[in-house]
Amino acid sequence: TLASASSSSDSDTGGASPPPRKKHRASAAEGAGESGDSTVATGLSGVVLGLSNGAGQDSELSCLNSAQNGESSSAGGTHFNGLLVSTNNGNGVGTNNGAGPGSGTSTASGSEVGSMKKKKRLSQSEEDVIRLIGQHLHGLGLNQTVDLLMQESGCRLEHTSATKFRNNVMEGEWEKAENDLNELRALMHSPNAIVRMKFLLLQQKYLEYLEDGKVLEALQVLRGELTPLKYNTDRIHVLSGYLMCSHAEDLRAKAEWDGKGANSRCRLLDKLQTYLPPSVMLPPRRLQTLLRQAVELQRDRCLYHNTKLDSSLDSVSLLLDHVCSRKQFPCYTQQILTEHCNEVWFCKFSNNGTKLATGSKDTTVIIWQVDPESHQLKLLRTLEGHAYGVSYLAWSPDDAYLIACGPDDCSELWLWNVQTGELRTKMSQSHEDSLTSVAWNPDGKRFVTGGQRGQFYQCDLDGNLLDSWEGVRVQCLWCVGDGRTVLASDTHQRIRGYNFEDLTDRNIVQEDHPIMSFTVSKNGRLALLNVATQGVHLWDLQDRVLVRKYQGVTQGFYTIHSCFGGHNEDFIASGSEDHKVYIWHRRSELPIAELTGHTRTVNCVSWNPAIPGLMASASDDGTVRVWGPAPFLDTQNCSNMDS
Repeated sequence: TLASASSSSDSDTGGASPPPRKKHRASAAEGAGESGDSTVATGLSGVVLGLSNGAGQDSELSCLNSAQNGESSSAGGTHFNGLLVSTNNGNGVGTNNGAGPGSGTSTASGSEVGSMKKKKRLSQSEEDVIRLIGQHLHGLGLNQTVDLLMQESGCRLEHTSATKFRNNVMEGEWEKAENDLNELRALMHSPNAIVRMKFLLLQQKYLEYLEDGKVLEALQVLRGELTPLKYNTDRIHVLSGYLMCSHAEDLRAKAEWDGKGANSRCRLLDKLQTYLPPSVMLPPRRLQTLLRQAVELQRDRCLYHNTKLDSSLDSVSLLLDHVCSRKQFPCYTQQILTEHCNEVWFCKFSNNGTKLATGSKDTTVIIWQVDPESHQLKLLRTLEGHAYGVSYLAWSPDDAYLIACGPDDCSELWLWNVQTGELRTKMSQSHEDSLTSVAWNPDGKRFVTGGQRGQFYQCDLDGNLLDSWEGVRVQCLWCVGDGRTVLASDTHQRIRGYNFEDLTDRNIVQEDHPIMSFTVSKNGRLALLNVATQGVHLWDLQDRVLVRKYQGVTQGFYTIHSCFGGHNEDFIASGSEDHKVYIWHRRSELPIAELTGHTRTVNCVSWNPAIPGLMASASDDGTVRVWGPAPFLDTQNCSNMDS
């Protein structure tokens, strides 16, 4: 097993020497870290209609009195944004007791009104559910059903002023819509929002005038109505530029606007509704939003969810809770690769997920091809000639090249052309160097390398030295996405950021024990550390705080490499000195799976970045195990642990 070697003291920093690299069996990680994220969210778990024995609040905005229950709606009403709008008197969503086409208007009889008075009032939550159902049914065009629902429950979908406002907006009656705003002002939590709503109305009015070729009218709106609002002057300047558009298509393209009509006015209403309380006007498609949130919450809480699902509600069943079986999770041995003839120190999938590279104490690198259908691995080529064992591998961003590093006493690195199998560069600056780690710059034209003897280089593809940083004893390296900063863990139990352009460095992570290895998430925000005698730690690089300590793994002074993986990098996997592979959900400190099968220390785990259900592990037992979902016969070994 590759272990960290002691070395001379730093030339600049004078730090302590690293721990001895003899095999040491450490206890499991000490203590428990911070508790998992206590995500608090609400989903709509069920929809129940009924009358409550408790007294509900008699809200003017959501329940009608007995007189309002007798209001009627015209059979010729129009529907906008999923709501029935009465066009004969503008009094809002009516109730049609006849509930039949062509039945005209009808009024509740005295006995019906009397019976409704005797009904127990609905609770606030029950009123909310009825309104949500009513809005959804209107969106489906089931307007007579909604009329009956509102009549029987004594509720209404929205305030009459909001209905009138909606109607005028959808019909392009801009002056009337502006007048409606004055009525809505008293119902709003923030009266200042009226200015923003008026701005949105006038912007739509202006754009529609321009599309119709009414340039003078549009100019009057811009100068006489929009500008006096003294709101969002930057946007007014942008709007004025649209006067130069030569035709309607040009205007729609530059303004990124749907054009005059129902679509753009519906979008306008969606924006306007954000300023109105839900008791006055329901947010658009509110029931669908709640259901989608419920599905997403269940998915987030599912410890084994590892697939990208369509966000559309049509792709899931609302009748059952979301549950993923661990049989779909990569904790079953699919293949055992035995081509190496000694300890396997490292494994890494290519960035596109089509290949796996493994490095061994037997001095060879093997490139494996991943079958896109069966996900089986097949030996593609063996790269030979290394004078030492291969302890670390790094794929170039485009997967065209692979760099191989050796253990502590190795002063050279090898840069291979993966497609041809030819050696592009064999780099060695000094026989006294120890080049044990490497990281690619995001541009794919440079890389950094270093080791524990105080050398830290930046080189090009031909091995030419571009920059160097003296006196830094490097254990592990990572290039940040900005292309300028390099993260390096050193023998002072820390990770520092080094900027090669302005030659500055700063502390980012400080641990109390040696950092044996680390890796960084795709978004560059999180770092995963294997810490000697402690285990696996998750750090937030931006806030520079320890987020979580994962339990279960046995980590002494061996160099063990962990990884992020799965869909959206929701999972973490690590090897262990107890011969197992441990998998955690990123938010859970306790492992969700322990994979058994290796017979000696597991040195490295790599999760396929393109196939969330595929993972590989390298061990001192000389094998590489490929893990995937359960086969048809569930006879493999995976112990599940509830967390």
